[in-house]
Amino acid sequence: MTSAIEQTRFRVTGMDCASCASKIATTLRRIPGVSDVSVSATTGAMVVSHDNDDGLMTKIEEKVTGLGYGLALVSSTADSHAPRPKSKPHEHDDADNSHGHNHGPSSGPWWQSAKARLTIASGLALVAAYGIGLLLPEWQTWIFAAAMLVGLVPIARRAIAAALSGSPFSIETLMTIAAIGAVFIGASEEAAAVVLLFLIGELLEGVAAGKARASIQSLAALVPKTAFIDRSGKIEEVPAESLAVDAIIMVRPGDRIPADGVIVSGEGGIDESPVTGESVPVRKGVDASVFAGTVNGDAALRIRVTATAADNTIARVVKLVEEAQESKAPTERFMDRFSRYYTPGVLIAATLIAIVPPLAFAGAWSEWIYKALAVLLIGCPCALVISTPAAIAASLSAGARRGLLLKGGAVLENLRRITAVALDKTGTLTAGKPQVTDVIGFDTAEGDVIRLAAALETGSSHPLAKAILARAAADGVDIPMVADAGALGGKGVTGTVEGHSLFLGSPQAANDRAALTREQTSQIAALNDEGKTVSLLVRGDSIIGAIAMRDEPRPDAISGLSALTRAGIKIVMLTGDNRRTADAIGRHLGIEPRAELLPEDKQRIVSELQAEGYVVAKVGDGINDAPALAAADIGIAMGGGTDVALETADAAVLHGRVGDIAAMIQLSKNTMSNIGQNITIALGLKAVFLATTVIGITGLWPAILADTGATVLVTLNALRLLRSPVSAGV
Repeated sequence: MTSAIEQTRFRVTGMDCASCASKIATTLRRIPGVSDVSVSATTGAMVVSHDNDDGLMTKIEEKVTGLGYGLALVSSTADSHAPRPKSKPHEHDDADNSHGHNHGPSSGPWWQSAKARLTIASGLALVAAYGIGLLLPEWQTWIFAAAMLVGLVPIARRAIAAALSGSPFSIETLMTIAAIGAVFIGASEEAAAVVLLFLIGELLEGVAAGKARASIQSLAALVPKTAFIDRSGKIEEVPAESLAVDAIIMVRPGDRIPADGVIVSGEGGIDESPVTGESVPVRKGVDASVFAGTVNGDAALRIRVTATAADNTIARVVKLVEEAQESKAPTERFMDRFSRYYTPGVLIAATLIAIVPPLAFAGAWSEWIYKALAVLLIGCPCALVISTPAAIAASLSAGARRGLLLKGGAVLENLRRITAVALDKTGTLTAGKPQVTDVIGFDTAEGDVIRLAAALETGSSHPLAKAILARAAADGVDIPMVADAGALGGKGVTGTVEGHSLFLGSPQAANDRAALTREQTSQIAALNDEGKTVSLLVRGDSIIGAIAMRDEPRPDAISGLSALTRAGIKIVMLTGDNRRTADAIGRHLGIEPRAELLPEDKQRIVSELQAEGYVVAKVGDGINDAPALAAADIGIAMGGGTDVALETADAAVLHGRVGDIAAMIQLSKNTMSNIGQNITIALGLKAVFLATTVIGITGLWPAILADTGATVLVTLNALRLLRSPVSAGV
């Protein structure tokens, strides 16, 4: 009987580029019982799908550490069957040291890494070789060869391990062949220098890759380690990761909020810039949602926890980004396939350069072998291989820091092709909760209308009641006491306030108690035409006021839609709401409305747009949006939406800003432009130095500088995406 497939997640240290990840994946796939391997050099994460076999964990550890990388178990789908690898963290460091492949420490400064120590040792050996060579000039060749071996032996060991594991055409192989060949033709001084430059280049690559990795790790560090929990009035400091859902925590002014939650008491400005990038603090009070990692401003808050540490906003962002970076974009997959043929092609070309001119044209063997060795170094594929994943990883991290979550490189790449966006109304274009828009007094002051209405609604959790109470709070109204309060199902609420019998409810129910005048009816109809819900306040047998409410557009809805329009994207609103409300919101936003739609209708409209040739993004936040999200070319869930929408969607706008949709599309365009620049840099430098090497202008030193320089330039160019602004207008 076939055993069940399990997944185990590891943390791998010592990777600095996509070729490192490729070597590990190729090696592990050759192990019997391993069905699939996904490795991300940027995050240092590895997921292995495998049979339920206790011995597999040991084999996996031996193979990975044999290639010169450190390994630590993170999680498994069946921990009881997947023992933790035996190595301790310090043993991983030893393994890295012995193989010389710790290209950037996961913690601590880069100069303390084993790779830095090896590079320094190689440099000192070269300096010593120059000094000794001056004293013993007849032994210079062997002295420089010995200095070269200080750095080359670890490189050669990695090349042999990779070749035995199924990756014979690695950069280490090319480097080893070039260095040994240089010694045989009497260029040992250059060989030693080239090995040192190679190690310096790898060290720089590791530092650059570490910056990209640190970007997302720094996001996780925003959440404080401890929290103050309220246990029946007694405040106790506890680890933040121990907080359970519904626990009540206290957050002092100036402290970071340790968990996602809802404010139960207190009001103040919340600095959300660490998570959202929004520079202006957001004023929040009772019932407002707050995110882990944001900073409480000027008031003490009591917060009810709504998510555990493993499922808070920051944790979800980090998890989604790590998973996304393990999912390759089409361009990245193409570059992987290309590199598999490219490196053997370089070896063949170098061989032909070495033997054809001497055999066919009587060229000098030493001259053409030297040129062939230089071509091997120029042909190292590192810069080319890393050009795409470095840019994608940087963009995914940059987007995540601004609340733009994309589930993989393919999504990031395809967003730039969007030509039509279909948006849900409620909770997407609008805030998802009604707000008081108009207060009208009929022979009564407007302040009295909202004051008396709030008295009747005190304690109610109905959305319209919350809207009235929020307006009263915003206006600073002193709400009087209510007596004999009651609710009339489907009609409204009643009570006695300041000695008067009051009723607040629908116009139809109010008309049964006090006849509406023609002018009042006209005013109500006008409000209804604007998509507003109207409640009337009746005192005794007189209608004394009206309150109109509507789910208002988000503050940035108009500017966000304008950004999409400027980008040449067709916009349509899809809603299950009534046509009158949809038309009113549509007119206000300048958008085409489609109303009274069922979930299958939304899916059908998306398919119709696709049939017309549009590449469609569907944006929504509810369960009824899930079919359309799945049918669209790109599904985008609005933050705070249902779990079903978030799971179905390809991307998520975590903080619910309409403008972030255009920013997400622009991020895709920026990324693909960056990838194009990277590929141009990588191939352009190789082409220039290939030509100058063949005609004899440049040699081994410039060749390795060209390869190392191209890799560092490509990585630094990709890292620009971490710092560049992500906005609709960029």
